[in-house]
Amino acid sequence: MSKPVIADICIIGGGSAGLSVAAGAAQLGAKVVLLERAKMGGDCLNYGCVPSKALLAAGKAAKAARKASWFGVGLPEPQVDYAGVQAHVRDVIATIAPHDSVERFEGLGVEVIQDAGRFIAHDSVQAGATTIKAKRFVVATGSSAFVPPIPGIESVPYLTNETIFGIEQKPEHLIVLGGGPIGCEMAQAHAMLGIKVTLIEMFSIMPKDDPEAVEVVRTALQDDGVALYEEAKASAVEALADGGLAVTVEQDGQTKHIQGSHLLVATGRVPNVAGLGLEQAGIDYDRRGIKVGTNLRSSNKRVFALGDVAGGPQFTHVAGYHASIFVRQVLFRQPAKLDYKALPWVSYTAPELGQVGLTEAMAKEQGLEVQVLRWSFSEMDRAVAERATQGFIKVLVSRKGQVVGATIVGRGAGELLQPWALAIATKMKLSTMAGHIAPYPTFSEINKRVAGAYFTPRLFSKGTQRLVRFLLRF
Repeated sequence: MSKPVIADICIIGGGSAGLSVAAGAAQLGAKVVLLERAKMGGDCLNYGCVPSKALLAAGKAAKAARKASWFGVGLPEPQVDYAGVQAHVRDVIATIAPHDSVERFEGLGVEVIQDAGRFIAHDSVQAGATTIKAKRFVVATGSSAFVPPIPGIESVPYLTNETIFGIEQKPEHLIVLGGGPIGCEMAQAHAMLGIKVTLIEMFSIMPKDDPEAVEVVRTALQDDGVALYEEAKASAVEALADGGLAVTVEQDGQTKHIQGSHLLVATGRVPNVAGLGLEQAGIDYDRRGIKVGTNLRSSNKRVFALGDVAGGPQFTHVAGYHASIFVRQVLFRQPAKLDYKALPWVSYTAPELGQVGLTEAMAKEQGLEVQVLRWSFSEMDRAVAERATQGFIKVLVSRKGQVVGATIVGRGAGELLQPWALAIATKMKLSTMAGHIAPYPTFSEINKRVAGAYFTPRLFSKGTQRLVRFLLRF
């Protein structure tokens, strides 16, 4: 046997969390070994965030052409070259890929082994013919699409987020199972490209978000041509003789057979824990992922789990945040633990829906009394000029005047949300948000306007009027 590789940190998984740790630790002087069995960049670059946003951009371009008449511009119905759309998606991935490449990380001093890693002891991992011993290990293997046990689903060549970006032929009718962010984004993207789309959701679409904001997205999906079946159960799937498929849907006591050409399964994700030899290393885990504390350390004190495999919120930016928690603890020996009170998330539908902190439902569950501030996009001059008046902002303020949550549904919600994440994280005063000078006309004025709404009742109160009348005597 070859001599074991000795490292300060061994990382299993070359996605967002693993790459963030590898880059940071190597540049800080640590000896780092990175194991990746598939594509560098993980799910986000190759099958998730990046390709889905590229596909949405193509869909929005087609929709913009159809809506050009709103602005007095006459354009013919757009001709969608679906193979060309997929080429665009691949080009976007290829453009970003060098940043996550083996070559870049080897240039940073990381030893990259392109093989699967599994624990063979509490302090050792095997990757192919190589054994790695390390002071600390990071498991950052991410998650995979969950395929529900629907009778007959194995009889059709269903798609997941890992395969939908590889098809060249334009679907005639895409059936989407699952109405979470991935399902809604992919359904709308394809509908905007002129494809017939049906979305089936067992409960309500986007169930973790503010229902009032979700209603804006629901209307937009339907306006773009998505046929929605909510509170509906997909009870069977069957292959058809013509190469298509049919999904049996039960809704409101009725049964319907929906025929389509392609089936996308977007019913959630499961942590990738199989084949890691976690038992050999004494690492506790279950179907939700590796069990960790608020410091992300597992039951094996040498081993940390980061990103989706740690069983928490499944977002790329959370994986990056996990990496920073690890680096602070292990490399700088500073106490660091998870704090999600200012965690933002965005669904990139059109319009986008962004959330940070608490929703009204969450505040109610916690018994927290809040004041709700609101402002509509229809009251913003820039939104009116661009005919993007769908949506609103809703900000939750505690009795002490602290921002505890914000919901934005509208154009650019993900960008507009960021000041509210900062406000919650730093306990910024609403007067700061209301008092800054915002350029006119911009969408971002909505943040200043809604913050100002907190002070309006007091500013124009009877008491203030009496004070002003008194001061005007002098």
